[in-house]
Amino acid sequence: MVDVGAKPATHRVARAQGRIAMQPETFALVAAGSAKKGDVLGVARLAGIMAAKKTGDLIPLCHPIALTRVAVEFELQPELAAVRCLATAETVGPTGVEMEALTAVQIALLTIYDMCKAADRGMVISDVKLLEKHGGKSGSFVAG
Repeated sequence: MVDVGAKPATHRVARAQGRIAMQPETFALVAAGSAKKGDVLGVARLAGIMAAKKTGDLIPLCHPIALTRVAVEFELQPELAAVRCLATAETVGPTGVEMEALTAVQIALLTIYDMCKAADRGMVISDVKLLEKHGGKSGSFVAG
């Protein structure tokens, strides 16, 4: 791991996104909350938050971070039969939270896939990326 011991603790925020596209019938199940396994978006939100907290255990050489906030939100996109996931991670510490935000998005989307795979095995996860990050020596990054 990179030594961050001498770096000052600063407020750090990262936002990431991703999307899962599915058949219109599957999207209708998700939107109505009537999937066989239950509340797809509620479970996916919880899975994303839990994953952000475990990022240091999942990714080799990634620092374990004391998160001060994790938020996972979903935007239904009926015209695309897709769900967009947005995750925000925050901390006050010596290293950034980009990996935590990206992990939250990936696991939330994988949870949607898992909960809906009986209805639609052709779902596609895409467009996972860092949208912005603020704090630390490198300052801010906002995707173009």
